[in-house]
Amino acid sequence: MLPVSAFRGASGRRSAVIASICVGAFLAPTAVAHAEPTADEVREEIESLEEEFIELNAAYNDAQEAHEAAEEKLEELLDDIETAEETIDELSGGVRSLANIAYTGVDPTSPTHLIGASGPEDALEHQADLTYLSEQQQAGLDQYVDELEHLESLREEAESTEESAADALEEAEEATEEAEASIAEQEELLEELSAEEQAEATENVGNDSGSGGGDSGGGASYTGPATGNAQVALDFAYAQIGKPYVWGGTGPGGYDCSGLTQAAWAQAGVNLPRTTYDQVNAGQRVSWENMQPGDLMFFYGASPTHVGLYAGDNVMVHASTSSRPIGTVTLNDYYRSSFTTAVRP
Repeated sequence: MLPVSAFRGASGRRSAVIASICVGAFLAPTAVAHAEPTADEVREEIESLEEEFIELNAAYNDAQEAHEAAEEKLEELLDDIETAEETIDELSGGVRSLANIAYTGVDPTSPTHLIGASGPEDALEHQADLTYLSEQQQAGLDQYVDELEHLESLREEAESTEESAADALEEAEEATEEAEASIAEQEELLEELSAEEQAEATENVGNDSGSGGGDSGGGASYTGPATGNAQVALDFAYAQIGKPYVWGGTGPGGYDCSGLTQAAWAQAGVNLPRTTYDQVNAGQRVSWENMQPGDLMFFYGASPTHVGLYAGDNVMVHASTSSRPIGTVTLNDYYRSSFTTAVRP
């Protein structure tokens, strides 16, 4: 998992970039004192902010998965603790009897209890019974001690698991805050540009025009070359076009990137893991040149943080960031340079 701490300095770096653009106006000659950042400069910064947002979403999903797993484990441990406590209560009566024997000095397994035997055979039978009783008492005591140790172990594990769940939840919350700051900075950068410059600045990371991305969830129809299960997955993904990107979303109202691919392939009966970190290992890896429609496409490093569905004809359908709805994108040089691998489920 990518620790959220890895992104805590991101806001400072972003501010430094923006500040450097602005400060340049004061250091430059008077003729360019009021020069605004170019669309290319803004595009480069937005690309960086987009990637940061996507990384934070991957970290959030991973933290949420860890939190849910810890909560499930904690619930099981609490059930085990309850069972162990019931067992100890049942055993405690026998242990108290042994304690009373030790306190009064009366030992039913002592040879003195053989005095009342009527003969050798009766004495041997009596001794055998007493030996069995002694062994049973010792076994009960041993079991009681073992159960106490088991209970203590369960309680320690439960405490550790509860702490892990809290830590994971905190990481998820921090990732959310950082991502919101990233989107806010993107909006501030774009506000300084004209509509034409905004389109130019976001052309690499936005959705294609006419993809249905501007609709309010009306969806689109897939007409590409996919067949079989891949077509089922792409039909579903295209039907989601126009729905909002939802932070940590798994549908049906909206999705994040891995939530969309998971839901799409689920329609074809394929159960993908929740996060990009796990989805990248959920099938056969293929190269850019050998991709087929329906393949998962991963981006941004060895532990990829973004995933989309290859639709064929150099097009991908994906949920990118909360600044735009689900849509399709043409795979230009930006995506080629950020590409990690493709996976065929």
